Amino acid sequence: MSADNLDPLEPTIFSAVITPHRSLGRVGFLVLMLAFGAVSFVTGMLFMITGAWPVFGFFGLDVLLLYWAFRLNYLHALAYEEVEVTSSRLTVRKVSHRGRVREWVLNPLWVKLDKVAHEEYGIERLLLVSRGKQLPIASFLSPDEKASFAAELGNALSEARRGPTRTVIS
Repeated sequence: MSADNLDPLEPTIFSAVITPHRSLGRVGFLVLMLAFGAVSFVTGMLFMITGAWPVFGFFGLDVLLLYWAFRLNYLHALAYEEVEVTSSRLTVRKVSHRGRVREWVLNPLWVKLDKVAHEEYGIERLLLVSRGKQLPIASFLSPDEKASFAAELGNALSEARRGPTRTVIS
């Protein structure tokens, strides 16, 4: 998002791109599908040998449904959030997995970072509150990652509230 900040006199204080975490990579997905397909095929063949041939089709259907569920999960991983803080604005851009972009531009002087936390679990939600309205952010992150992100964003908002600092060259 730093390319959007065209004012050279107003440097970016904080910039982050938040993406969903996916623990199963392409190779892991292939191994899982091959193992699951092999087990389903062998089990289906056992049912077919014993005379319960209609069950064989259901074992193929469960492999197809598992494949579809993972493909849908990977499609949703294309979504992301961008957060940028300068001394005069806080920009939040959310891009859905379908490419739909929603953008909010807030004044960092009037924004409060609110946290909803659970004693055992940690931070459950992060909210930007401005003019009585709440904007949830960083929903992709784990509780520990939300705590780290909240600390960094809080520092950036504090710096933005102090105002721009410029060095005078003599």
